Amino acid sequence: MTGTLVEALRDAARDTPDRVLVRDDAVALTCAELLSAATGLAHALTRRMPAGSVVSFTVPNWHEAAIIYLGATLAGMVVNPILPSLRERELSFILDDADSRMIFVPESFGGHDYAAMLDRVAPGLPSPPEVVVVRGEGRVTLADLLAEPADGVLPAPRPTDTRMILYTSGTTGRPKGVLHTHESLAALIAQLGRFWRIDRGDTFLVPSPIAHIGGSIYAFECPLLLGTEAVLMQRWDPDAAVGLMLEHRVTHMAGATPFLVGLLAAAQRAGTRLPDLKVFICGGASVPPTLIRSAAAYFDKAAVSRVYGSTEVPVTTVGALDDIDRAADTDGRPGIAEVRIVDGEIRARGPQMFTGYLHPEDDRESFDDAGYFRTGDLGRFTEDNHLVVTGRAKDIIIRNGENISPKEVEDILVTHPRIAEIAVVGIPDPRTGERACAALVTTEDPPPDIAELKDFLTDRGVARFKVPEQIHVVGALPKNDAGKVLKHVLKAELTKES
Repeated sequence: MTGTLVEALRDAARDTPDRVLVRDDAVALTCAELLSAATGLAHALTRRMPAGSVVSFTVPNWHEAAIIYLGATLAGMVVNPILPSLRERELSFILDDADSRMIFVPESFGGHDYAAMLDRVAPGLPSPPEVVVVRGEGRVTLADLLAEPADGVLPAPRPTDTRMILYTSGTTGRPKGVLHTHESLAALIAQLGRFWRIDRGDTFLVPSPIAHIGGSIYAFECPLLLGTEAVLMQRWDPDAAVGLMLEHRVTHMAGATPFLVGLLAAAQRAGTRLPDLKVFICGGASVPPTLIRSAAAYFDKAAVSRVYGSTEVPVTTVGALDDIDRAADTDGRPGIAEVRIVDGEIRARGPQMFTGYLHPEDDRESFDDAGYFRTGDLGRFTEDNHLVVTGRAKDIIIRNGENISPKEVEDILVTHPRIAEIAVVGIPDPRTGERACAALVTTEDPPPDIAELKDFLTDRGVARFKVPEQIHVVGALPKNDAGKVLKHVLKAELTKES
C-alpha cells in the first residue's frame, strides 16, 4: 500500500463516488461528499495557516470528525485528535505543547459547554488557537468554513510527512506527543487487511473514541485504504450496538474489555448471535481468557482474539484468529512488527512505528540502540512465538522483596463468580514496602473476603505471597475513554484512604 490518504480519497471519489465511507446517527457521507467537504475545509485552513500547522479537534464520534480529519490532511496540516473527556488542565497543556493553530469543538455535548471551556482556556495560552464550533452557532462554525470559496492550490503531501499527533494518556509524568506519518499509518492499515479478514465492503462498528489510535484508524483510514464502511457511535450503549450491527450487517469491531463484555451480554439479551460479525479484536486493557472463549463460543462465526499494541507501535501483535486457545491465553503473534523481550521488557519496531515524540528529548530513553521502542510492558514468548503480556513494569508490586504481577492475579480472580471487575494495585506499606490491594466491582453481596480470595487463588496453584492483603469494593473502576483502568488514579485514592 503506497501513496497518501489524500490520493486514496481522490481515487475513491472518482471510482466509487456513491459508496458510503462513514455514518453516524445523523448523516451518511459518501466518497464524493467527503471529498467535496474536506476540500472546502482544506482551502479554508490554508488561508489561515501554513502547511505543517497543527489542527486539533475534540469532538465525539460524529461524521464531522471525518471532514475535519481529511480536510486537515488535504491541507497538509498535522491533525491532533483530543479526547472529549479532557478538561481545562489537559486541554491547555496539549494546545500549548502542540502549538495548535485551530481547534474544533462541539458547542456542547454530554451536558458540558465546550465553547465556554475554550473561552476560559484560550486566553491563558501564549499563542491561542482559533476556536471553531461544530453543531453550534453564534461564533465561527465548521459550516462557516465550509461555505468559503474553494479556490487556490492545495499542497501535495509526501508519504513521509507527519500528519497526526496523538498524546499519550500521561499516567506517568506529562503527556507526550506521538508523531505518525502517511507511511506509518498506511503500513498499519495494510497489516490489518492482511491479518484481520477484512474485505472490501466490510463494515466496522466504531464505539471507541476517534481520538484514540484505534478509533481513528477504523473510522478514517480503513474506509479509504481497505474499502470498508465505518458506523460511528457517539456513546457506548451495548443494546443499541447490537441493533446497529444487525441493521448495517457489521463485520468487524475492536475495543477494550468493557466493549466485549457489554456486547456479549446485549447479544444474549436480544437472542442474536450476530451472524455477520467476522472478527472482534480485544485489547487496550486486561482481557480475561474466559471472556474470549465465551464470546467466540457464542457468536455465530466471529473470530475473537486478544491483541497488544500502543499508540507508538499500533497493533504490535495481530492476535490468533485461527486458534481459540492462543487467542484467549496469549496476546497474539507479531504481524509486521519485530518484537523482542529484553530483561523481561517488551520492545518493538516496525513500519507502523511512530517516527518519534514531538520533543526529541522524550526519545532518548524510549529507544534502545537497535531502534526498538521500549514499551515499559513486561512479557514473555511462548514456544510458538506468541506474546504473553504479564504487566506493566511500573505496575509490579514488590512486597518483602518478592515481585507480584497484578495482571496474573487479576486474570484469575476475575473468574470468581461474585467478581465482575478487578484491579490490583500496590499501596505503600511501612513493613513490607508495598501491600497488594484488590479493588473489586462485585456481582452480588456479600463481597468475597480475603480468606475466600486466598482459597480461590491457592486452589489454582498461585503462590500465597501473591494473595491480596486488602480488599476495597467500588461501584466502578476509574477508566479512560478506551476502557483502560486508570491504576494511577485508583492507587492515589486507596493510598489516601489507607
